[in-house]
Amino acid sequence: MKVSFQNAFFTLAFIALLIAFLVLAKSILIPLGIALLLAFILFPVHKKFMKWGIGNILAAFLSILLLIIIIGGGITFFSAEIIALSDEISNFGKKLTTLSTDLIVFVNKNISLVDDLEKDQLLKDLKSWFKDSAGSLLGGTFNSTANFFTGMITMFIYMFLFLIYHKGLVRAFMKFSPAEQKKQFFNMLKEIQQVGQKYLSGMLILIVILGFANSIGLWIIGIDSPFLFGFLAASLSIIPYIGTTLGATIPVLYAFMSHDSLFIPLAVAILFWAVQLIESNFLSPKIVGNSVNVNAFAAILSLIIGASIWGVAGMVLFLPFAAMLKVICEEYEPLQPLALLIGNANFQDGDDHKKGLYKRLKEKFKSN
Repeated sequence: MKVSFQNAFFTLAFIALLIAFLVLAKSILIPLGIALLLAFILFPVHKKFMKWGIGNILAAFLSILLLIIIIGGGITFFSAEIIALSDEISNFGKKLTTLSTDLIVFVNKNISLVDDLEKDQLLKDLKSWFKDSAGSLLGGTFNSTANFFTGMITMFIYMFLFLIYHKGLVRAFMKFSPAEQKKQFFNMLKEIQQVGQKYLSGMLILIVILGFANSIGLWIIGIDSPFLFGFLAASLSIIPYIGTTLGATIPVLYAFMSHDSLFIPLAVAILFWAVQLIESNFLSPKIVGNSVNVNAFAAILSLIIGASIWGVAGMVLFLPFAAMLKVICEEYEPLQPLALLIGNANFQDGDDHKKGLYKRLKEKFKSN
């Protein structure tokens, strides 16, 4: 087997340049990527408006306005819940500070890291540190909020452009295809759009179902603002693997700090474990289905790479992008091994390949 060091060098150089481009241009690419996925979902709505005789630009505007109303309603609801919990959150912070102080004193007493460490002095130092860092935290929050709203406005602009120019974009991409493969290339573009649409729409439906299931369970247990914690945990589930655990940790900690009985946080933990068990075995396969069709290794790898390059946004976006990349790789013969590494079928059929190999060897021995 011959190894082409020239090809290997060009491949590694291309990967390095691609990663550098993704890091340097993330302020542009993150809202562009989110806008692309949301445009895939809004495309049927935009198409429906146009069938009703509404013009292209107005249909795109109404589709995005509908999305803004839904997002605004969710933000308003959660803001009201957070304001209602403001006193509880303040008490939660005080209890968390006290618990952290007790834990540090206990560890220091048994390991002796610092001499003469007093609980009252440590608590006073922690309060002083929080007070001193409040200004910088407020400034950082203001900058983060400004960047968030700037990214949101940019995202809506991209989304609007994707919707009104979707035909022109498709025609432009079709120019990359040879004349005899136009139909195949168009089917590939359509499948990419369907992958993004099915994944994101499936996740939104799953978030609604999980949100109501979590909220009803928390309401029965007796947790304050069950819909806030229930839908927050469900929304975090869009981050593969990590989001579900993080979403369950927040209400469990809140239940532990706000109730004296250990039964309440234990009941909350059991609730989220049961919901997660049902979601992973029944709901997610039925609702999201094979829209992603990415094996666990590729999903975890995309999660790690996405977090390293784009942070939380990368953790959300890189999984559907990996599924879209698989669709592209399947259409080009040199890239088909990469599609096999990303896809799920190659790993699920491992036993069948072994049986096939055993059958061929058995026939060979019989012929001899």
